[in-house]
Amino acid sequence: MDFLSTIHQQYLRNIKSSFKRDMIDHIDWNNSMIGITGARGVGKTTLLLQYILQTFGYNDAVLYITMDHIQLSGLSLIDITAYHAANGGTHLFIDEIHKSKNWSSELKTIYDLYPDLKIVFTSSSILEIYKGQADLSRRVILYDMHGLSFREFLQIETGTKLETYSLENLQINHIDMAHSILNLGLKPLKHFKNYLEYGYYPFYLENISTYPIKLLNIINLTLEIDLVGIKNVDAASIPKLKKLVHLLATSVPFQPNISKLAGSVEITRNTLLQYLHYLSQAKIVNMLQDTGSSYSYIAKPEKIFLHNPNLMSCLQPNKVNIGSMRETFFVNTLSSNYQINTTSQGDFIVGDKFRFEIGGANKTNKQIAGLADSFVVMDDMEIGSKNKIPLWLFGFLS
Repeated sequence: MDFLSTIHQQYLRNIKSSFKRDMIDHIDWNNSMIGITGARGVGKTTLLLQYILQTFGYNDAVLYITMDHIQLSGLSLIDITAYHAANGGTHLFIDEIHKSKNWSSELKTIYDLYPDLKIVFTSSSILEIYKGQADLSRRVILYDMHGLSFREFLQIETGTKLETYSLENLQINHIDMAHSILNLGLKPLKHFKNYLEYGYYPFYLENISTYPIKLLNIINLTLEIDLVGIKNVDAASIPKLKKLVHLLATSVPFQPNISKLAGSVEITRNTLLQYLHYLSQAKIVNMLQDTGSSYSYIAKPEKIFLHNPNLMSCLQPNKVNIGSMRETFFVNTLSSNYQINTTSQGDFIVGDKFRFEIGGANKTNKQIAGLADSFVVMDDMEIGSKNKIPLWLFGFLS
């Protein structure tokens, strides 16, 4: 298996991006087994390779493999690990773990047989790590990787290091925060429009003009490969899933009539709810429940959004509703770290406490007037006032 080291070196030499994601410093790399999940295209592979290069260089005690590599077909994770450990290996980085048929039981065996070997693996966000055949809940520490925040995008575009803020701090000090960013000579509104169109997935750096094509390919691969391979969706049902995605994209934020939507896609109600759950796991959509509701795939969501604004631009070019775009950005940004629900008073309630009304520069606080802990989130404005906060600032949340 000497070719494994050759493949490892080739991947390290081919790293193109020099920008390092915040997540690289947030992971506790000392854990014995680490899992990094995320949607296609968010940069999981690049993160692994950058960490290996900056931490270990070309040290042959470290091995990176990707389970979709053709030369690894026929090899089990157990065989690869045994070979690496026997040759002095201390760290094993496994990309695309879900491409290995018996990934769950093999990871458990590796963990038990090689206690001194550090294991890091990546997988699709669709894979339910803790529901594998073997019990990994006590063995693996999971991290979920998201696309670029607006702050990270702004750092890439301007080369300026920028801080993150907590939601509570943002609500109190948003005016000072906006001034501190503008005093750096940055033009956030100019970059914000670009971010909404093509800034969520790091591969925009390769070629902006081909970005929509690559993003559409990612959607297709997620439906045709990941859902079929991981969730065992019948390949014959993929056209119906694509039709579902199209229907959602043309009317987001979508307030679903489940029976009518199921009829349009020609599937049963229960199958529709299951498909929506899969699309949520795949990070193609975000589903919100009303205040006080808890999410279950058998429960009807109150509203369905595409997962991020770039998907809106890709699936509905030149037809994007700006109001829907604003709400999609807000939901995407907040849902990563906070509980967010719909509410009858305002557009959203976060953490069962803070209410937000989303709109343009002329938006009033009429819908939330007199409510405690309520805020108007306004697009097309650089600096807010009192309880009116610029939308772009939410892209700086930690």
